[in-house]
Amino acid sequence: MKRPGLKFLLASMVLVACAIPALPARAQGLTLDVVNGIPSAIPITIVPFGFESSTQPPATDVAAVIQDDMVRCGKFRTLTGSDIVEHPTHAGQIHFSTWKLLKQDYLVIGRERLVGHGQIRVAYELWNVTAQKKMLAGAYNAVPEELRGVAHQIADRIYQAITGQPGAFYTRIAYVTTTGSGKSMQWSLVVADSDGHHPQVVVRSRQPLLSPAWSPDGKQLAYVSFESGDSAIYIQNLSTGQRRLISGRKGINGAPAFSPGGKRLAMMLSFGGSPEIYVENLSTGQLTQVSHNLSINAEPRWMPDGQALVFTSDRSGKPQLYTEPVGGGGATRLTFQGEYNSNAAVNFDGSQIAMMQGMGNVYRIAIMDRKLDNQMRFISPGPLDESPSFAPNGSMLLYASTDNNGHGVLYEVADNGSVRQRLSLVNGGVQSPAWGPYRIPPASQGN
Repeated sequence: MKRPGLKFLLASMVLVACAIPALPARAQGLTLDVVNGIPSAIPITIVPFGFESSTQPPATDVAAVIQDDMVRCGKFRTLTGSDIVEHPTHAGQIHFSTWKLLKQDYLVIGRERLVGHGQIRVAYELWNVTAQKKMLAGAYNAVPEELRGVAHQIADRIYQAITGQPGAFYTRIAYVTTTGSGKSMQWSLVVADSDGHHPQVVVRSRQPLLSPAWSPDGKQLAYVSFESGDSAIYIQNLSTGQRRLISGRKGINGAPAFSPGGKRLAMMLSFGGSPEIYVENLSTGQLTQVSHNLSINAEPRWMPDGQALVFTSDRSGKPQLYTEPVGGGGATRLTFQGEYNSNAAVNFDGSQIAMMQGMGNVYRIAIMDRKLDNQMRFISPGPLDESPSFAPNGSMLLYASTDNNGHGVLYEVADNGSVRQRLSLVNGGVQSPAWGPYRIPPASQGN
């Protein structure tokens, strides 16, 4: 993976490509490995769920998926294996003295049983060990192939009950994979669960695909393709496979980003000469130029209020982040630390901006805290890290990097950098991650 300076970015945008739209299909899944983890301040045990029917239990271990979710968000530490000395599945079986001795703050128990029509009922409870109080309880009916989704929804509810913030485990991510080499190289735009499971191909191409971006409702993806011989921006409906050409203008068409309301699309276009930031009204097609500078202006990202954009520009000599109102009024420089700052990602309330920051030949992911006088903290080790994307609750990020063999990989990292997990493709590379919005889950059912 080359380091993406702005000139390299522009050069890559004019590669010839030919994207072929497709309805969702099976894709090669990502492999998730824990790279490092630092125990967090909240101890919680997810006891293996009991299976109360005489048949074989389903292949999906719901409790294990919940436990993995708790660990990867960086805010919890869990007991595992033989450290879980008791296995209650009902409230009356809980010996709170045991869990106090093990210094556990929270306990999750559950049970599963067949309920007919091929469905399994999953019931769960969250207990406060110190108060000996049940904080949460619920149940889901689902067929076996839906159990991972059920586990993510339970993890979201547990996360919110303890932290007060919505969980982001029952979400999806988009990314681009590359397989093969030379003339047999193939790019695929893929959508998967937040932990890399259940991948589905959205687009296949014999040439590069770039810059996937989610609509706020999670029903569409914008991306860059090259089927006309030059870059073009499309929006594709994920359920039907139908797509719409947004911009195939002369020159560069790149870096699409949906507005928070989903009615506008910010883009980098160069049909007027130098690359500038534009916003298009998706209903009327009206195009508004936001930036006005003879430098390279790229990678627009919306602030949460929809009134301003953050983007990369080299107008100061080297790439830095700037912000400018959508209606114009001039750009304000945001970043001053580091030789190189680009690839902005804005969290849900605009209080944090993640970026790729370069110093010398080392590129790491940094987060600027706007509530703390724009203080910077690094959450990746480098040396070739880029393209951060926040989870919708801001608790985790995805970013792209390379492994020791030069293959593209993704990392999922807690916002404090305490836990980092690698998502890799066994026979190829993966890049250009984009974390999707919240999904509306099916209603859970009471006990």
